[in-house]
Amino acid sequence: MKAKKLREKTREELEQLLDDSRQEFFNLRSQLHIGQVEKPHRIGQLKRDISRLITILKDEGYSHK
Repeated sequence: MKAKKLREKTREELEQLLDDSRQEFFNLRSQLHIGQVEKPHRIGQLKRDISRLITILKDEGYSHK
């Protein structure tokens, strides 16, 4: 998701997106280790999305988990 769209969301929405992204990332990494991942490119996308979310939360003065 683009940073511009993310900046339009509320703190709660950003935190929920961050939690969901972290959970999906964990699941995909687990699948990768056992060889069942169907979309390995999604792991890189999630890493960037998570970093982007954390950066936006910090820029806005919000704290994250």
